[in-house]
Amino acid sequence: MADGSRAVFLDRDGTIIEDPGFLHEPDKVKLLPGAAEAIRRLNDGGYRVIIVTNQSGIARGRFTVADYEAVQQRLGALLAAHGARLDGAYFCPHHPQLTGPCDCRKPGLKLFRDAQAAFDIDFAQSWWVGDRLSDVQPARVLGGHGVLVTTGEGNLHQGQARALGVMVVADIGEAVQKILA
Repeated sequence: MADGSRAVFLDRDGTIIEDPGFLHEPDKVKLLPGAAEAIRRLNDGGYRVIIVTNQSGIARGRFTVADYEAVQQRLGALLAAHGARLDGAYFCPHHPQLTGPCDCRKPGLKLFRDAQAAFDIDFAQSWWVGDRLSDVQPARVLGGHGVLVTTGEGNLHQGQARALGVMVVADIGEAVQKILA
């Protein structure tokens, strides 16, 4: 069993759940195929599972922090129904054009450093999984491993990801297979 210092940082929308754009209604949360099982395998494999997500819809006035939290609660319930759990969830509510620059919007590092402090995470043993380059770029800076999934917006970014040496896989299930291999 792991010492708890390894983590997998997951993007949420387009990686774990369908991304309809500015998701703020809990009843519209739909897990992507295999996502819950993949997260359960990470739980069983001794990894901390932590969501880090940009939620610019808050800055844009499309939804509130309470709406974000309601979606997170629904996601937690859907995962629990499959025996899976998240160890933490961090979000950036900003948008640079509306709120100015911040350190928490991915690929910024603040939320990852916050999680590191909370869970004593060793970045070198950790993984970043998401459907955008901004989800996986922190791995290069912090010393971990990035995996781009082609669900969500991943198809648009796979050429650039490969050029940067980032592993590209079909979905979170395949990403977890590589992580646990």
